[in-house]
Amino acid sequence: MSSKEFGEGLDKAVQKAFTRPAPKSAGAQMRYLVKQLGGTKAVAQKLRVSQRTVERYVKDQIKKPRPDLAARLDSEVKRRWQPQIRAKARQKAATTSGIVIDVHARLGYAGAPMGTTDEDRIRHLTVALPPQHAGRLFDAQQQGAGEDRLRELAADALREVYFQDGGRRAGSLQEVQINDVLNLDFGL
Repeated sequence: MSSKEFGEGLDKAVQKAFTRPAPKSAGAQMRYLVKQLGGTKAVAQKLRVSQRTVERYVKDQIKKPRPDLAARLDSEVKRRWQPQIRAKARQKAATTSGIVIDVHARLGYAGAPMGTTDEDRIRHLTVALPPQHAGRLFDAQQQGAGEDRLRELAADALREVYFQDGGRRAGSLQEVQINDVLNLDFGL
């Protein structure tokens, strides 16, 4: 997986809450960004292309962007699409519904209980995290936390909810580490 797996996973979970699909064609996406950013010059700077290129997409003179530009364009549109819906989905997850994490990765421990191994091993877990953990993840993401911090928060949530079962077991477990992520998905 990429180094942006946790942040992107949270974004994808929130995008599922959209009520209308984001613009699909390159021209429609460019027109949306021009409207959002207030002009072709701002869009050109954001996408790292010339202002003339943006104008050509807006007029549908160019229809198919290069793969790298298509990815940047799609990312910028989705980041700005339906901000109120996104905010409501985050708020609901952080206050009432929580978030589900589905992770297939190498998990390791620090301070493992006697009779168990603290060597990391590949596990596939699907765990419903309570609202306070969802809130911590979304708050950290909103404040610009890096992938390492998001990974650490997710690992803390798994330690508390799954491994320690809310304090009913593995009391001496101090830390869970998520390494070598094979697959990661979040759901609201």
